[in-house]
Amino acid sequence: MTAETGTPDPHVPSGHPVNGLDEVVHQRVRLGILAIAHEARRVEFGYLRTELDLTAGNLSKHLSVLETAGLIEVEKGYEGRRGRTWITLTPTGSVALAEEIKRLKLLITQVESTDIPASRRTDDQVRAPSSPGGPRASSS
Repeated sequence: MTAETGTPDPHVPSGHPVNGLDEVVHQRVRLGILAIAHEARRVEFGYLRTELDLTAGNLSKHLSVLETAGLIEVEKGYEGRRGRTWITLTPTGSVALAEEIKRLKLLITQVESTDIPASRRTDDQVRAPSSPGGPRASSS
């Protein structure tokens, strides 16, 4: 719905912008993995572990979730005698990341368009942006 007219926006799923966030993609670590993989053609496991400040086991679990969802491909191989794991973003992963970014932008736009300066805000009431005459939520 648009805040101005109260009519449905055909480009936005019904409800609040957070309703369209993908739980698989939105989780902080997985979003970071997808963003880094988007920036590179192929990213090495150790680089992800360092950049995202994760243990190897924790990173492996997140990679498994993303791989199961078809958002990344995991390739194991050798560089010299050392085993290596490389991660690439799939076309499905690229679409999922783009959709997540789109939803986050909608959320940011909604929040920014409804910001009320602190000097005008009262402590005992807050209005929902899509229901100017609707019920008020108490902050206590």
